[in-house]
Amino acid sequence: MTTDTRMELPPPPGRLRACLAAAHARADGVPQWAWLAALAVPLTAVPSGVWRIASWFLDESTHDERGSLPAWLPGWSYMLLLSLVSELFAFTAVGLVTRWGEVFPRWVPFLRGRAVPTMAAVVPAAIGAVLVTVLWTGAFVAEAAGVTITGEPLAEDYPTRQGPWQAAALYVSYAPLLLWGPLLGAVTWAYWRRRRAAR
Repeated sequence: MTTDTRMELPPPPGRLRACLAAAHARADGVPQWAWLAALAVPLTAVPSGVWRIASWFLDESTHDERGSLPAWLPGWSYMLLLSLVSELFAFTAVGLVTRWGEVFPRWVPFLRGRAVPTMAAVVPAAIGAVLVTVLWTGAFVAEAAGVTITGEPLAEDYPTRQGPWQAAALYVSYAPLLLWGPLLGAVTWAYWRRRRAAR
């Protein structure tokens, strides 16, 4: 007779478990494709965030490049903050397929329990979908043209100055961002249709 020696992790505290369940509780009437598309949106931002943070720590030549950062702010904190903010914005797509996208959660002062106005979710989501589509498509087109998104010429050895594998990893990490806008747009359209039909 064998005994299982693996250590089991304790379940998360009740309150945390309830928060996690509420954050992922699928709303009524959400089509499967919209559910999967909404869950995919945050995943589109993960590879670029990992690349951004890892490249700063692994490439010592970038440690002195401060750009317009204040002198007191360490470069790694900017990379971490940028990645976290991107991920938080991407995660808002999940609200379009979950209950908290239809009814304000209990922790929202003055609004808790009230219905989220349809257009209060649709308008920012639609604007966000357009903006990230334009931003990342523009960035990839500019890169192919040999300029930055602001129109400045790229260094001749960019991005291969660290080697072909690093350049390939860069493109593979940032390519999923091209899906962010179209996925968000599709999920926004599904949200609008579902909420309109529920009236």
